[in-house]
Amino acid sequence: MSTGMSLFVILLIVLNIAGCAWLLVANRRIKIDPNQEKESVGHAFDGIEELNNPLPAWWTWLFVLSIVSGVIYFVLYPGFGLATGVLGWTSAGQYEAEVAEANARYGPIFEKYNAMSIEDLQAEDQALRMGSRIFANNCSPCHGSDARGGVGYPNLTDGDWLYGGESTSIVTTITQGRNGNMPPFGAAVGGEPGIAAVTEYVLLLSGRDHDTAMASEGEVQFKMICSACHGQGGTGMAAIGAPDLTDDIWLHGGRREDIQARVRDGIVNQMPAWGPIIGDQRVHLVAAYVFSLSNDAAPGDGS
Repeated sequence: MSTGMSLFVILLIVLNIAGCAWLLVANRRIKIDPNQEKESVGHAFDGIEELNNPLPAWWTWLFVLSIVSGVIYFVLYPGFGLATGVLGWTSAGQYEAEVAEANARYGPIFEKYNAMSIEDLQAEDQALRMGSRIFANNCSPCHGSDARGGVGYPNLTDGDWLYGGESTSIVTTITQGRNGNMPPFGAAVGGEPGIAAVTEYVLLLSGRDHDTAMASEGEVQFKMICSACHGQGGTGMAAIGAPDLTDDIWLHGGRREDIQARVRDGIVNQMPAWGPIIGDQRVHLVAAYVFSLSNDAAPGDGS
């Protein structure tokens, strides 16, 4: 805050407190004869008329207490321009103190579990519950509270992994994030006819209803162009996050028109790097929890 803005804030505070005090005192000076007929202020509702009576004493003292409390607050705490307050309190300082207290209390627990492998943590209920809560606070907005994801967000319970489901791969994914990018191949496969043919071949790979003749045409294009990432058999490549096209699990929709859109337009997906946000120890617990969701699941289970 600049000095000029600080002076402006101070002026506003002083004027408001002084104005409230003046208004209270000025109205208390008005004397109303108790024997005189009360003047109506012109407000009436449901047979009840508002009269020009003085404020009750308790209400007046409540206003006085509010003014005094306001003055005391600005003496003790920051808010009066650039003045820090005699207590030296700041929200940042309180946050740091609370973080330090939490670290002192929970640090040994995090260190204990961080020293254990993710596989060993599968037998630690408390560790998995902690990982579940961290997941709920940070990961559930995209993957869902049940970790089953949605269109564009992977299901973490089905045993199907773009970058591999080993514990080390899960830790890497959470820590560093992922950037998925499939280029548009509409022109490369020959426009709409080629897009349709490749789509039919992809449907064949996943064991779904397809046009046999078009799939035969699409196979040629697929093996010339698409197999560089998805492999000759369409089983994908975990090293670059290319999905397995044979398991009938679809991140961006499995309808014929969805597949055509991906071939035509490509897709870009990004998962942020959570390591710098939640720290390595919490990443370790989240990875243990995610691993527990699908380590016993075969690809395709729970989709």
